[in-house]
Amino acid sequence: MDPREQLDLTILMPCLNEAETLVACIDKAQRGLAAAGVEGEVLIADNGSTDGSLSLARDHGARVVEIVAKGYGSALRGGIEASRGRWIFMGDADDSYDFSEAPRFVEKLREGNDVVMGCRLPSGGGTIRPGAMPWKNRWLGNPALSFLGRLFFRTPIRDFHCGLRAFTRAAYDRMELKTTGMEFASEMVMKASQHRMRIAEVPITLHPDGRSRPPHLRPWRDGWRHLRFMLIYSPRWLFLMPGLFLAGLGSVAALAIFLTPVQFGHVNLDAGTLIVACMAVIIGVQFVAFACFAKEFAIAEGLLSPDPRFARWMEFWTLEKGLILGVLLFLLGLVLFAWAVWEWARVRFGNLPYEENLRRIMAAATCIVVGLQIMGASWFLSVLGLKTKSRTA
Repeated sequence: MDPREQLDLTILMPCLNEAETLVACIDKAQRGLAAAGVEGEVLIADNGSTDGSLSLARDHGARVVEIVAKGYGSALRGGIEASRGRWIFMGDADDSYDFSEAPRFVEKLREGNDVVMGCRLPSGGGTIRPGAMPWKNRWLGNPALSFLGRLFFRTPIRDFHCGLRAFTRAAYDRMELKTTGMEFASEMVMKASQHRMRIAEVPITLHPDGRSRPPHLRPWRDGWRHLRFMLIYSPRWLFLMPGLFLAGLGSVAALAIFLTPVQFGHVNLDAGTLIVACMAVIIGVQFVAFACFAKEFAIAEGLLSPDPRFARWMEFWTLEKGLILGVLLFLLGLVLFAWAVWEWARVRFGNLPYEENLRRIMAAATCIVVGLQIMGASWFLSVLGLKTKSRTA
């Protein structure tokens, strides 16, 4: 039998100089194990403590594994690898979470859920004690990031970044988590959602931590790190949707204004509007290309799961098709540019009506630039595709 499956539950805590609160957390974890009626262990994943945390943990019946690689994610990954339970219940060792609530999480795991998240937010039935969470986290950061998490990854989780959570060892192995820093917690929810795992949520109470020192987290910096990570994991919302919107709207507007100004009541759309529309087309095409680059790279690196729809699209959009389309647009741009020069030559290279001439020049320049963009993007996608094929061969 695999030694990590000899127990039902591992209560895991990452630790970095938590001597002030560690004993209280271990005591609550042991009460949680007893109340859940399961065979389990309390495991401390130490990440280089120098304040005696290790001795305190061992003296109070916890097992300690020392993780050399630095980082919140590294500590948790090392702890999970060393765990002996088929279920893992994790949380911070700062006494802000009550590990005696383990039975409620175990109950959800027994129902067949792969991941069980705690919810601190009142919108999900949770409770935040006075002084337990800075106002910017409570009213800005967590609600906003949780909303984006639900939007980007279609997950029902209302508290996307709650640190108190449980999951099965089998689910963890399927996720193949990669990050070593604080993004680890976000990556777990994202991967669980992408793998369509069963996810449940349990309302919990967040208490003020028991430390006398400042917390490791920095709200603005860490909030930005989580947002950046979520956007990287969701190129559809970061690049694809804005790109399609800009390219589509810009193309419609540019085509409408190209030959003649468009009048809407007292509003006249002419050369100035065409410049903005052409800019939107160029930016939109580039954003769509970035979305494809990011998606292909993330799948190749194992950050995202393979997407059958994207794979079919990649098979359809070959390098040759991209080059043909790009060359055709490039040639169309040259033709439009030649037309603009011809019209200029007709007046012996003198003055032309400003708006009329600018419409021709902008259309020509946009076709040339977009054609080159498509050719370059198709070439780069083919390189990324070769990289993916070589890794999967």
